[in-house]
Amino acid sequence: MGKAARKKKSGGKEVVQRSPTRPVPNWPLLGLALIGMGITAYLTATAWAGQTVAGCTEGSGCDVVLNSHWSKLFGLPISFWGFLAYASLAGIAFIKRADLHWKLAWVVSLFGVLYSIYLTGVSLVELKATCPYCLTSLGLMTVILATVAYQWPRDLPKFSWRAWLLWSVSGSLILMLVLHLHYAGMLGKSAQPEDPWVRSLAEHLAKTDAKFYGAYWCPHCNDQKEMFGSSVDRLPYIECSLQGRNAPQAAVCQAAAIETYPTWVIGGRRYEGVLTLGELARYSGFQGAFP
Repeated sequence: MGKAARKKKSGGKEVVQRSPTRPVPNWPLLGLALIGMGITAYLTATAWAGQTVAGCTEGSGCDVVLNSHWSKLFGLPISFWGFLAYASLAGIAFIKRADLHWKLAWVVSLFGVLYSIYLTGVSLVELKATCPYCLTSLGLMTVILATVAYQWPRDLPKFSWRAWLLWSVSGSLILMLVLHLHYAGMLGKSAQPEDPWVRSLAEHLAKTDAKFYGAYWCPHCNDQKEMFGSSVDRLPYIECSLQGRNAPQAAVCQAAAIETYPTWVIGGRRYEGVLTLGELARYSGFQGAFP
């Protein structure tokens, strides 16, 4: 390992200090990062194009995870943020200063592992589903973290593993807490005022005995709800998955022979899939002028 010279003034004299350097690029880190960039670039491209990811049929566990509430962060696909993380690691592979190279790689890969574990836990506990692409990314980021730990430069000056772990893990967990609060709706935008037309439509659907059957883990049901914004609680919504994704349907949904989420029953007619606000107004006979 080479040495990079730095100058520091001490008592009016220049003292040459040397920081360890390493050969560039870090080929193991670069190779793993490029694999991650390929996976996340594909997922991001399909998400922005509105296409279905290979192997993820509609309604499958993969489809549920990739279209869930947790699949986006600040309006962008999680895969895009993952791409940025892997791209950052690829860039870090070209840093010559051993201390800066290793510390940056450690921080990025550590947070990547913790965030992937968090999302995997959500998919297993909340969505009762898994995504092979997400699990692959978790495994890949774990391998990267293990590789970075193995490459720890033994000659880092004044380095303490105990202090480093305390700082890096604590910082990552605090950031994870902030993101969790964001997903829980405790941070970010406050509730917007109700749109008068949308509110009237939701009230009309409820008054005319329409029914909106869905499941909390259904991404397309969430898309339907988002159309109503702050008026969503006025919808005649019926939750069909009270006991979890793999449990039997609620009795009311079984009685209505609900097979697809979302399903609307309006005026005695059944409509499956997401409906636009205009379609809901037309099918229900809502007379309010479309804004």
